[in-house]
Parts: sequence; structure tokens; C-alpha cells
Amino acid sequence: MSSLDTPTVSIVIPVYNEEGILHSAVVDLIERLQTAQANTKELASYEILLSENGSSDRTVQIGQELAARYPQVRIDSLGRPNYGAAMKAGIERARGTYVMCDEIDLCDVDFYERALALLTTGRADMVVGSKAMSGAHDKRPLLRRVATQTINGMLRVLLDFRGTDTHGLKAFRRASLLDTVSHCVVDKDLFASEFVIRAQREGKRVEEIPVHIVEKRPPSINLFKRVPNVLKNLARLTYVIRIQNPHEPTNRS
Repeated sequence: MSSLDTPTVSIVIPVYNEEGILHSAVVDLIERLQTAQANTKELASYEILLSENGSSDRTVQIGQELAARYPQVRIDSLGRPNYGAAMKAGIERARGTYVMCDEIDLCDVDFYERALALLTTGRADMVVGSKAMSGAHDKRPLLRRVATQTINGMLRVLLDFRGTDTHGLKAFRRASLLDTVSHCVVDKDLFASEFVIRAQREGKRVEEIPVHIVEKRPPSINLFKRVPNVLKNLARLTYVIRIQNPHEPTNRS
């Protein structure tokens, strides 16, 4: 794919201090995408957008080396640690008809194929890879699984979230969800949750599919250090949706 071509699929991956796995994960992803192209024609034309955010190791240098070697790889730096802002920036830079939001320690091509089957047939505008629904296998440490269940429970109570998961793998039609992205007000860890919840409230067709999660390394940011910011952003999001914009349309179908 030349730099002038417009890809069908954009794969957006935020990266932060990932020098240990970045090269091997991207090379492995490219190899598996080549195999998947035989079954999913949309994957014949893709770009991988590494959305770097404030790394202090060799992540940027390795990303640049990958971009020089593989024309389908691009890396952009946000300049500060912020997962949600990096994901949002990557989505806004994406050129593909379909966007896959992934994690460098997952790179789940099977999810891409299953999600594209729903998106290309018009059965969904957004597909969420759920770690918590029936049929999913979440092999993360117990504490992280409990944290996921806790935050999703809070989202259901406070924001009328109707689903089992918001954070992690997502796929969507870029044209259908770009305005939704622009309306999101929180960043860092809760951006992904707001994105899914706003899509639901706007009446977009959001489907969940089960995924198998086996991480390649421990989280780059300690779980307990993330809690204060998650709670702050949850309070802000609840205020914006429930109090500031209480009449915002909600689809309950």
C-alpha cells in the first residue's frame, strides 16, 4: 500500500513505554494480517497507527524504525501520558472506512475478522470485544477482572450503560462514530467507556462479541495509581450526561 492509497481498515494502538514488546507485537500482527486477508478482503488494505503518549523508554525510536520498514505503519506522539487522548487522536488521524481500537499486548486479528463481518453487513455501527459476557475468556489477574466488573457496574448505575464491557477492543464505521468521538469530554482510562456509552445513547447499533484475553505483559501503569483519575472522570461524566445534558437522546431498543 503506497502512502497515497486510502486503507480500508485503520488499526489504532495507543503505546506507552512498550519497548519490550513493541517490535515483536507489530511484526507478528502484520504477519497474521497477511494470513487473515485470504478470509477477510477488507484486511488487504490497512494501516497500523501507533499513538504514542509520553513514553520515557525507546518506544518512539522503535516505532519509527517499524514505520521506516513497513509502509503501513505510522507513529505519532502525543507528548504526555494519556491513554484516552492518544486513542482519540489516533481515531481522528485514521483514514480507513473501518477503525479497530486495539492494545499492543492483544493485537487480536480474530476480533477484527468477526467485527468486520458485522460492520460490513450493516448489522452494527460499533462492535465491542467483551471480556465479561458469556463465551469470553479473561485470563488477566483476578484483581484486574474484579476492577473491570466494578467499573462496569458503576457505569450501569450512574450512566445507564447497557452492556458488559467498554474498555479494550472496539471496531466501528469511522463515518458513523467520528462525531461521537468529538463529543467525548473525558480522557485517560475513561475515554473508552464514554465513547461506547455515547454511541449507545445516540442510537448507534452497538453489538458485543466475546473475546479471549491473554496479556503479553503486566499493565504499563499500576492499577491503583489509575483509581483516583477514573473516579474523577466518572464524576465529571455523570455530571455532564445526567445533570448538564439530562435530555440528551437515549436509545433503549
